[in-house]
Amino acid sequence: MESTNAIEVFGTIRKQETLLTIDDKVQTGTLVFEALEPFPGYYHETPFGTNPVYMYLALQQQYPLIDMIRATQKVEKDFNEKFDAGKGFVNFVDTSYNVLRIRHLNRYDLIGDLQNAYNSHGIHFMMKTKRGFEGVAQIKVVKFFNLTPLAEGIYLDNKEENHAYIELPKELNWDDFNALSNRVKYNWEESKFDAAVGAFMHKGQLHEFVRIYSNKLTLDYLEALRQLYLEKMK
Repeated sequence: MESTNAIEVFGTIRKQETLLTIDDKVQTGTLVFEALEPFPGYYHETPFGTNPVYMYLALQQQYPLIDMIRATQKVEKDFNEKFDAGKGFVNFVDTSYNVLRIRHLNRYDLIGDLQNAYNSHGIHFMMKTKRGFEGVAQIKVVKFFNLTPLAEGIYLDNKEENHAYIELPKELNWDDFNALSNRVKYNWEESKFDAAVGAFMHKGQLHEFVRIYSNKLTLDYLEALRQLYLEKMK
């Protein structure tokens, strides 16, 4: 049940993952990436099963955000399977792609059907330029968040299991954020976690955050983790 004090906000999240191209079950000839190790800092304490976790479908062009949202809402009405979509950007060392990020798709054999559904609403996918590719990518996703505030600067995600967010006082680029998270993890004795960085808008204010992925998301855990992040920023 969704919390009565839940807030819906709009923002972005940045992370680094190893992606590989997949050929099966996708629209013929299109470029589709899958996250090889979702939440890499978590060391697989939670098994993810055999269903797709994060898929990144390369787009034919950079579609305006409003067009992506409009198409997604239309697809959701017609598509009989659950999924979550967001507009994203995947950057390798030498190449960048506009992507449709897909989450919560129950089976791989639905990918092609989902692509066809987007095609019918004006969103088209890039033809394959890489085969058998695997590489580390910087990923940025633009999305809506549905959050419950737990304490000052701490939020729990109402739609994504094991996701929480702790606020930071300033923006960090990826290298600075990665170095900060490494300092925190070196001094952290509790259960492991994966971290990503982002920001969301709420009541006209931009809130910088760390996304925490863990199955130990108690308030005490998150408060201690936020305090350590704040200490290591100094």
